[in-house]
Amino acid sequence: MTVSPTGRVLRERASMAFPWMIALQLLALTATAATAATAVPPSGPQPVIDSATSRSVRATAADVFGIAENFSRSGRIDEAERLLELLSQDADSDVRNEARYRHSKLLIAMGAPTRAALLLRRILDEKPNATPVRLELAGLLDKMGDKEGAWRQLRAAQAAGLPPAVARMVDRYSEALRAFRRSGTSFEVALAPDSNINHATSSDRLGTVFGDFEIDDDSKATSGLGMAVRGQTYRRFALGGDGRNLLVRLSGSGNLYKRSRFNDVALDLGAGPELQLGANRINLEGGITQRWFGQKPYMRSSRLGASASLPLGRRAQLRAQLGAALVDNRLNDLADGANFSGQISIERALSATTGVALIVSGLRESLKDPGYSTTSWRFGVLGWRELGRATLTAEAEMGRLRADERLSLFPDNRLDRYLRLSLGTSVRRFGFGGFAPVARVVLERNRSSIAFYDYKRTRTEVGFERAF
Repeated sequence: MTVSPTGRVLRERASMAFPWMIALQLLALTATAATAATAVPPSGPQPVIDSATSRSVRATAADVFGIAENFSRSGRIDEAERLLELLSQDADSDVRNEARYRHSKLLIAMGAPTRAALLLRRILDEKPNATPVRLELAGLLDKMGDKEGAWRQLRAAQAAGLPPAVARMVDRYSEALRAFRRSGTSFEVALAPDSNINHATSSDRLGTVFGDFEIDDDSKATSGLGMAVRGQTYRRFALGGDGRNLLVRLSGSGNLYKRSRFNDVALDLGAGPELQLGANRINLEGGITQRWFGQKPYMRSSRLGASASLPLGRRAQLRAQLGAALVDNRLNDLADGANFSGQISIERALSATTGVALIVSGLRESLKDPGYSTTSWRFGVLGWRELGRATLTAEAEMGRLRADERLSLFPDNRLDRYLRLSLGTSVRRFGFGGFAPVARVVLERNRSSIAFYDYKRTRTEVGFERAF
């Protein structure tokens, strides 16, 4: 029989009587199951026969695991799964997590990696320091194509502390983490009440060089209940060995409202090579983006970009991105031009259940009218904490923006101060099909010297995301 991370505990508790409910379930399976269940060692619980028409069977947890193993080997997968699901409801945490681990191995063999990953995730929810399980999950996520998720599990394992021999094994595994999923599709949807769906000002008046003007109600902040939709599909084509691939990606996002004039939709198509250089991963990409606002074309851009991921020791990773784009504003020719962007982030696992990331980004917009040309930067801190079968995330971001010159209509250059706070949670307890409910609240405030750009916003999202 396969020995899993909690197998030793089960052997120590082999004399423990298994709950009567599961014993009755054993009888309900087949006559063979009942026969096997009664074959217990003399020192263990003995079978009890009440009458010719009523029987009950008592068995140890180890006995039931043995029956499930025999069912699995003989191809009776449904019966094996049923027993392991029953064992996963046991009051003893070691027994139920042993059942989840064995069930996950069975699901992997059956070609059901998503269900297997969910079971491993449930074990870690209860036992975050179960390093063998975390490494098993990392390997599974890697095979599923979730490379970033696999890296995160490895960093968490290192943060939990590993014996030197195991640490060296994890280092070798980290260096060998090269597999990529060839294709995939993701889709997210959420209801999104928003206090300011058009990112507009709540001010009544606009100061100009000609005096103050009254701002029309249609140009002020408008609240609404919308639907946030995000999706992506991709395909990788091998360019040779050593982790070289051509990645083609189509992604889209949309904020949709009953009043369609506030709809904001974007589509992006990108393609480029992926290169693996030792432990470092480099992506190069060219792409085009089309954005619509109010059902009408708003902006079109073509871009080039590069990104790199570099491990920093065993518990941290650095990511860097650079990009350049040509922008065609379909509503305002004076806002045509080019932009240049960059971002650096460092993510570190503080423990098996806690992590933090620091993010610094900058954007330079060099447009036809210097009044629309801006230079901006942002700094953010992101943290997460595993709380049982839920994940809590919190983020704070601040930034500044300055225009090169003032627009001819306004007396001052545009100068913005930006602040964003976000708090969210994902509750895997209520997950299904690889997805879990997620709730998020976002507070946004942009203070600007130009009333049109001065706004505040509160947005809530309630929807579903991947559960691991």
